[in-house]
Amino acid sequence: MLPRQAAPTGSSRVRRASRVLLALAAMAALLSVDLPDAGAAPPLGITARADRGIAADRVGALFAGGLDGGHFCTAAVVHSDDRSVIATAAHCLDNPDSTVFAPGYRDGKAPYGLWKVTGVYVAPRWTQERDPDEDVAFASVAPTSGSRQVEDAVGGFPVASEQPADATVTIVGYPSGDDSPLRCTNATSLFSPTQRRIDCPDLSSGTSGSPWLVNGALAGVLGGYEEGGLAPEVSYSAVMGDQAVELYREAAVAG
Repeated sequence: MLPRQAAPTGSSRVRRASRVLLALAAMAALLSVDLPDAGAAPPLGITARADRGIAADRVGALFAGGLDGGHFCTAAVVHSDDRSVIATAAHCLDNPDSTVFAPGYRDGKAPYGLWKVTGVYVAPRWTQERDPDEDVAFASVAPTSGSRQVEDAVGGFPVASEQPADATVTIVGYPSGDDSPLRCTNATSLFSPTQRRIDCPDLSSGTSGSPWLVNGALAGVLGGYEEGGLAPEVSYSAVMGDQAVELYREAAVAG
């Protein structure tokens, strides 16, 4: 029979518990580094206010000229070589010379400043035909003051194409009459081979260009069919195919 080990003393228990707590704290810190927040997400198919955090700060509103010009679309920062690229719907960039981006915009304030659009990357079929299957755009931005790049300020989403037809998507976007973003998560379906559909209420005018996030990566933007949908309860995104990925690569390298 094996001898039983002596029970640990009170001080040994304390030391062991302290080591366990320190290990758990270290693991939690590693898991939370620069990852979009899960937060207390609402149930599937329910639209609610988006809490502040890493993911929401990477999303912002597009304005005409400045904060006084009113916001009309949504965009999100994506990872790029020179850390200066945003993604939105192509139909949101008809007037890029006067468009500015406010990441993390909330309650009338731009906590990370304003960023002017300096370059636009859209598919030829959008320019020539406004093909809804190409209603995806990437744009380079520069600060209106200072020199810090936008990705250095808020981080950026990776880009992931070729998602399954029933992928679960989280949308974060700004209705034009609201000064804080909304968030909705739901399963999606293919409306057509080139268009993805989601059922989420209250995603009204102004949410065009909102990122469609799958596991924290951008897999589309609100747009495409009917420029995103005519009813706020149903929204669409063009499926990100080879053309969209090529546009992203071009923007990510050129900045």
